[in-house]
Amino acid sequence: MRKVIIAIDSFKGCLTSIEAGQAAKEGVACVFPDCEIFLLPVADGGEGILDALLSTMKGKYIQVTAHDPLMNPVQAIYGISGGAKTALIEMASVSGLPLVPANKRNPMLTTSFGTGELIKDALKRGCRDFIIGIGGSATNDAGLGMLQALGFRFLDKNGNALGVGGKILIEVASIDTSSAYPALKEAWFIVACDVHNPFYGPNGAAHIYARQKGADDNMIEELDAGMRSLANIIRQTTGKDIATYPGTGAAGGMGGGCLAFLNATLKPGIKLLLDTLCFEEKIRNADLIITGEGRADRQTAMGKLPFGILKEAEKQHIPVVVIAGSIEDVTWLNEAGFRSVFTITPGPVSPEKAMEPGFAKANIKRLVSQLCYIIYTFKST
Repeated sequence: MRKVIIAIDSFKGCLTSIEAGQAAKEGVACVFPDCEIFLLPVADGGEGILDALLSTMKGKYIQVTAHDPLMNPVQAIYGISGGAKTALIEMASVSGLPLVPANKRNPMLTTSFGTGELIKDALKRGCRDFIIGIGGSATNDAGLGMLQALGFRFLDKNGNALGVGGKILIEVASIDTSSAYPALKEAWFIVACDVHNPFYGPNGAAHIYARQKGADDNMIEELDAGMRSLANIIRQTTGKDIATYPGTGAAGGMGGGCLAFLNATLKPGIKLLLDTLCFEEKIRNADLIITGEGRADRQTAMGKLPFGILKEAEKQHIPVVVIAGSIEDVTWLNEAGFRSVFTITPGPVSPEKAMEPGFAKANIKRLVSQLCYIIYTFKST
């Protein structure tokens, strides 16, 4: 083989996109040492999108003190592009679910305030263009916490400023924008999200995602009612109807909050990333693309990152192979267009063992090298 593209999503909780890709690159190099191997860090809008974008835009990391979903101060990072005009923010890095211990997860309490602090810091540094990946959040506050950090005030029926968390949604009676950070008027936002859910309702933020953030049945109903009420207040305040707009339910309604109050465009994370990477050009004349994620199943072929890569590859008739920690629905994935689907796990092992980074890296390298040996043997006959 002359050219191989490696673009593997993170194995969440185990390996980053770069770590998984590097292991695969070593596997290819074992068999095809003279092959041109391109390792592209990728992500679909959540964990890893900052690293993926910053590596392409030749920027730098900025470290600041901000607040996590429970309002504890933490050290957080975001990126600024090489031209120092575009800020790259990964919501999960400061408002993400892994930052909240399992026994403290409660979307009635968690807030996106920290994400707003990162935006404000970037505005102070002169950034006016923003790319924000909003996947993996711990929140269902419709982005109100983020907006509070930027100077917006959400008031109850008596005109009192409300606190933070999803619990305030149902109490919002009016919105005071008079103290919003002035530079926001000059700023533009692209919000990368990987879901198309509306703001509220059976397929909205609360009903689809709040449970994994710690909500019980009663919380889900209360959050959904709050989202519905808030959508009405937003329409009265801004004239914008965000209720059914695709993606407004992303990240617990963060998509809706951005669309309503910031100069924001919601864009699929996959398309945003591939466009930024100039993916179409980079894969030209490739013999093979290796992609993957922690779990490959029917949802992989329903819009997740490997599928976005597949659609681009098909335009140039490049075969795509998927590797994953676990696999299901292989026939479905093959019918979707993936040439082959492989699990990196060599045999029965405990989930804990399978998630060990060193073990996973070794398995990726082994699997990819074996795949390349098959290709080498086939090409040699």
